[in-house]
Amino acid sequence: MGDPALSRRGFLAASAAAGLGMTALTACGGDSDGGSSGTTTVEWWNISTTEPSKTVWAALARKYEAQNPKVKIKIVQMENDAYKSKMTALTASGKLPDIFHTWGGGVLKQQVDAGLVENLTDRTKPWGEALLPVAKEPYLLDDQVYGIPFDIGMIGFWYNKALFEKAGIAEPPTTWDGFLDAVRKLKAAEVTPLALAGKEKWPGMYYWAYLAMRTAGAEALQKAYDDKDFTGAPFVEAGEHLEELVGLQPFQKGFLGAAYSSPTGQAATVGNGKAAMELMGQWAPTVQADAGKGLGKDLGFFPFPAVEGGKGAITEVFGGGGGHALRRGAPQEAVDFLKFFASEATDLELVKKTGVLPVVPAAESAIADPNIKAVQAQLKAATGFQLYLDQAYAPAVGQEVNDSVAALIAGSKSPGQVAQSITKTAKEEQ
Repeated sequence: MGDPALSRRGFLAASAAAGLGMTALTACGGDSDGGSSGTTTVEWWNISTTEPSKTVWAALARKYEAQNPKVKIKIVQMENDAYKSKMTALTASGKLPDIFHTWGGGVLKQQVDAGLVENLTDRTKPWGEALLPVAKEPYLLDDQVYGIPFDIGMIGFWYNKALFEKAGIAEPPTTWDGFLDAVRKLKAAEVTPLALAGKEKWPGMYYWAYLAMRTAGAEALQKAYDDKDFTGAPFVEAGEHLEELVGLQPFQKGFLGAAYSSPTGQAATVGNGKAAMELMGQWAPTVQADAGKGLGKDLGFFPFPAVEGGKGAITEVFGGGGGHALRRGAPQEAVDFLKFFASEATDLELVKKTGVLPVVPAAESAIADPNIKAVQAQLKAATGFQLYLDQAYAPAVGQEVNDSVAALIAGSKSPGQVAQSITKTAKEEQ
């Protein structure tokens, strides 16, 4: 993924209208206090609800205010799922916050097509061109800039080295069969192999998406969406591989009702040493330490294994980053804040204090954590990339992927039914 020439295929998808009703939003949009001071309030919505990011981001807002006394940054922070639900409703209402978190892809395109997002091409050109090209890809639509990245990364397995050693696993597996063997060894050693936030659905989607990439190849996921057909044999096989894993009963007790970042959720289960692995993004170590104790030197990272006989390679990665977009008509102060947030000084602080991967080339030198370095190395060696399916695809299709895969994991849908359900929803999208 470190290659700037990587295709935009896999990042972008067609749009669809939001399905939720009108929701009122108060205090949204740049606003003057109406007094002699002429202060402008900029509302900033983000999902940094865990530490240290929550505190670091708030401090950055205060730092910006100190440098710009006539600007007030009003922070609104929401947990991932709550944020997505609220933003879907706000998109339907036609009114978005001044600055809002975005993953790019099909969801951003939906908002752009509705005329709700500011085109940042000209307003950010003097400084935006210095950012890593690959980090900007998810926010480019028809070669126009609609978002500015602050992070980039990939999904992979985070594992407990001590628990692997207890189970007699010398090295992380590189094949799916080897992975299943590792799961069996962990269970034999009375260790819970995997933690999963079944309640939130999107963490389970990662397994099916990666298995589809490994069986069909990275570009096949975008082609299936374009063709509105996920019924091909490789996609059914992906579900069969996941079904085989589920059959081993690898997840923690009560996983179907577990959240991701709660004190008893997926991240805490791994961070407290109660499960050996989780499939998660580059943010995993910080959330493990915030929700639980964290594993310190016992934490390791390895890429999703290759599937024997599949068309995909282990160097094809799945993931994405985080970025910020602006509502259409946002004040210049909002653009100026994006410039501040995308500066080398801010990126260095984010890398050092929150563990994000840098989007400013000069900040790469600040990466100290060996696991984050491992993620960075995997990205730079990537031969293909696929954005999160619930962001790359139109919202209804992405939601159906999450729902159908969750049903497979719960045992209420077969691999074939998953492929058919996603195809049906894709065909219904206009």
